[in-house]
Amino acid sequence: MDSTFRTPDTSSVVVGVDGSQSARVAALWAAKEAVRRDRPLHIVYGADTDGRALYLSAETIERVRVNGRALLDDTARAVSAEYPGLSVTTEFSRSGAVDSLHRAGGLHGTVVVGNRGLGGFNALMLGSVGLEVAAAAMTPVIVVRGVDGTEETGTVLAAIRDEHDLLIAGYAAREAELHKASLRLLHVWNVLQSVGEVVGMLDDVEAIAGGHAETLLAVTDVVRDEFPDLEVLADAEKSVSVAGVLVEASRHADLLVMGGRRAPGPLGLAPNLGRATHSLLHHARCPALLIPRTSSDFGSRS
Repeated sequence: MDSTFRTPDTSSVVVGVDGSQSARVAALWAAKEAVRRDRPLHIVYGADTDGRALYLSAETIERVRVNGRALLDDTARAVSAEYPGLSVTTEFSRSGAVDSLHRAGGLHGTVVVGNRGLGGFNALMLGSVGLEVAAAAMTPVIVVRGVDGTEETGTVLAAIRDEHDLLIAGYAAREAELHKASLRLLHVWNVLQSVGEVVGMLDDVEAIAGGHAETLLAVTDVVRDEFPDLEVLADAEKSVSVAGVLVEASRHADLLVMGGRRAPGPLGLAPNLGRATHSLLHHARCPALLIPRTSSDFGSRS
């Protein structure tokens, strides 16, 4: 195993706003993250006026422009009041929100989006824009969830699938340092899937468990070597629901860091997220940082 992390590039933090309360919460969270990273914050409003130009009057387009710029100015003022030393820029884009955020994120920026819902149980679900941003992103995406009225736990949680997740572990360790928090590496394996792979030989479950523990230990050793001053905890658990264990663990974390498989969609459509990643973006109890990865690089499992 290569013992050298690919150092994450933490350039500007980009956040999307749309007038919703969740987007405003995301903007303030993104501002705090930008301060931690000592990077500027870029606030984007994607109006999609170009895409709807055939259906909108000139007066409506102008009204959208005025209201959008007012929203950007209001959000920038709120951010600057909370973090007066932060460099803040704004962008009114005539493109849709997803394209605007991807373009603003560029090659290295981190894109932040809010969690949008309709109330009740649906409030736990990620909105379509956030899901599209995460699914097609080539740079890290943070979905801000579970931050209203909650105290920081002092823990950053990283979901480690296999030995290829050194990149995810590196991002998580860096975030733990920035948050002045400990790092918990959590490897969860699906016991039913593993038993199926050995044709139901239950006696081999413990041997399989040992292999998973060794995988986690190998990643943990590299993290501890690269970040000697960081408190690193490591746990391997078996379950019938990988996503379920990680969602529960996210209740006790300030940030969940995970990799996301991006497999090509059907008939050349947009890429799809793996099942576990999709579930976590919808149900995590803390902000979730998704590090994109491709199925060709990391295998076909989610």
